[in-house]
Amino acid sequence: MNQLVVLSNLVPVLVAYLLGSIPTAVWIGKMFYGIDVRQEGSGNAGATNTIRVLGLKAGIPVLLIDVFKGFIAIYLAQRIHFNFVENEADATLLLVAAAATVLGHTFPVFAQFKGGKGVATLLGIGLGLYPWAALGAILIFTVVLLISGYVSLSSMSAGIAFPFMVVFLFPPDHFLLTILAIAVAVFLPITHRKNITRLLNGTESKFRPGKSKSDS
Repeated sequence: MNQLVVLSNLVPVLVAYLLGSIPTAVWIGKMFYGIDVRQEGSGNAGATNTIRVLGLKAGIPVLLIDVFKGFIAIYLAQRIHFNFVENEADATLLLVAAAATVLGHTFPVFAQFKGGKGVATLLGIGLGLYPWAALGAILIFTVVLLISGYVSLSSMSAGIAFPFMVVFLFPPDHFLLTILAIAVAVFLPITHRKNITRLLNGTESKFRPGKSKSDS
């Protein structure tokens, strides 16, 4: 029984990391366009840089898959845990699984540990754990993007506002999930350090979808 308990916690975390490690932007860029997006644009293996380099035709699937990675990682963590011990996954396991998913996206084992910033994957995790707060964050992201044109500023604004919505509007059942929401507000500015510098210097690029390489 003890082995089952251990496996019920380790397996979901391992699966979450492997799901996060799926380098959507890298694989789609190489497979369909012969381009490693990490060598172009901002060098980030995420949806924004994919759209910038390859266009919406490539970037939208990357965005949707990266969001889905985060959502399905949380869902599978709950299901796998239950299948082992027939108990609901606790907040600690969900927190660790969420962290493992983002870690996988940022340092993917399938792409030489050079991944993206985890914004879309965090959104998927948010939709799995705090659906209403996540939808609020999407709204804030959209408004800031329409006003400013900066994806980085929009991502950080949504991320920083997210824990306030979780705490004051849609409080979760466990305090560890509140801590996870606060961690999002800390994590995003850290991964956007270079963007913050460029924003302060006035050199940050505004969001402009590139032309798909297949169309040129």
